[in-house]
Amino acid sequence: MGFRKDFVWGAATSSYQVEGAAREGGKGRNIWDVFCYTPGKIKDGSNADTACDSYHHVAEDVALMKELGLRAYRFSVDWARVLPEGTGTPNEEGLAYYSRLIDALLSSGITPYLTLYHWELPQALQERGGFLSPDFPDWFAGYAGLVAERFSDRVTHYFTFNEPQCTIGLGLGDGVHAPGLTLSPQETVPAAHHLLLAHGAAVQALRAAAKQPIQIGFAPTSGQPYPLTESPADIEAARRSLFAIPEGRRWYWNVPWFSDPVILGRYPAEGLARLERFLPRGWEQDLAKICQPLDFYGQNIYNGWCVRAGEDKNPVTVDRKPGSARTATGWPVTPKALYWGPRFLYERYQKPLYITENGISRCDWVSLDGKVHDPGRIDFTQRYLRELRRAADEGVDVRGYFHWSLLDNFEWADGYTQRFGMIYVDYETQQRIPKDSFYWYQQVIRTNGASL
Repeated sequence: MGFRKDFVWGAATSSYQVEGAAREGGKGRNIWDVFCYTPGKIKDGSNADTACDSYHHVAEDVALMKELGLRAYRFSVDWARVLPEGTGTPNEEGLAYYSRLIDALLSSGITPYLTLYHWELPQALQERGGFLSPDFPDWFAGYAGLVAERFSDRVTHYFTFNEPQCTIGLGLGDGVHAPGLTLSPQETVPAAHHLLLAHGAAVQALRAAAKQPIQIGFAPTSGQPYPLTESPADIEAARRSLFAIPEGRRWYWNVPWFSDPVILGRYPAEGLARLERFLPRGWEQDLAKICQPLDFYGQNIYNGWCVRAGEDKNPVTVDRKPGSARTATGWPVTPKALYWGPRFLYERYQKPLYITENGISRCDWVSLDGKVHDPGRIDFTQRYLRELRRAADEGVDVRGYFHWSLLDNFEWADGYTQRFGMIYVDYETQQRIPKDSFYWYQQVIRTNGASL
């Protein structure tokens, strides 16, 4: 069977990681513009003031996307670039930049997939409480309405939030991402509820302001457990692991607390038993607004872990063998995550599925022949895509795949120490060099995955 004929082959980026122009065009500061200047927060002491300078390289970057053969490009809008204070008067220069990008994509036959929030919270709103404020859903809905008003004549596909687990977990819980807070469940649980309520409010605002029919989804993340064997007991153990909720202050590393309310209209019972006491008063009345009809479900999947059933049928994590494959980030290479993850998620949520991010960081450099050879990225992606194809063959409604990332870029707290791109970027000269994986993926797209 293979992939469906209209399968969406894409690549993804986020605004802060690639745009640069941090102080140009009327842009306001976002929380990362502040966080990067906090000593000790970024591994190499860098920032994304320039990054890939995509703000000034729209034509070149879109021309590379066209050469690659992309059918879609997933990018995010920097909320602070279009609303410098987060609310109030729009910044026309910022809106014009995204309008140029959208027009360039469309003229090259590439469908824009716009993400409203990929961690670029305006600093002005952070200072008013950010996700801890009960006003956050209204702020976000206003921003979503502006985006729809300006771009929905041309953009038909939207994601509300990217990786809400990281927004809450890394930014407000673990403190390793902006704004760098280390809060207790008493504060992170209400913040997550405000985020989910903002998702629902944004879906309503997008649809209300849309100038044509649009499609909307959600793009969470997680590791994906996979069974040691394909025995019913091991499969059930892996499934239970995926939809479990960790105990303790790091409760946020899970799927169902974020996705069940959005898709199913309820919080998971296991989570409520421990976390309900932290939810805002009257939270039950918010579920109807959180659970808006969605057109698709996105999931960012990079890796997973192996699980077997114990003697009591409970999940037991299987240790990896010494020397098992790892990426430059130290993440395990686990291709089966791209079969079992989509399978389990589709069983539970019954929504058309996009893999909104998947990729690998490697230690890439320009070789003596002037090219960038990245066989490990090709091998990694081929292994993962074969597993995704298996899921599609078995009836999982997989609609598309967005490789992370189009370009090497600023990798958040890791700065420029990680290279995830299919296009090499020299950050001093801004020269772009397509890697071997770029030309390999070009063939994958051209053959709709038959070359895998």
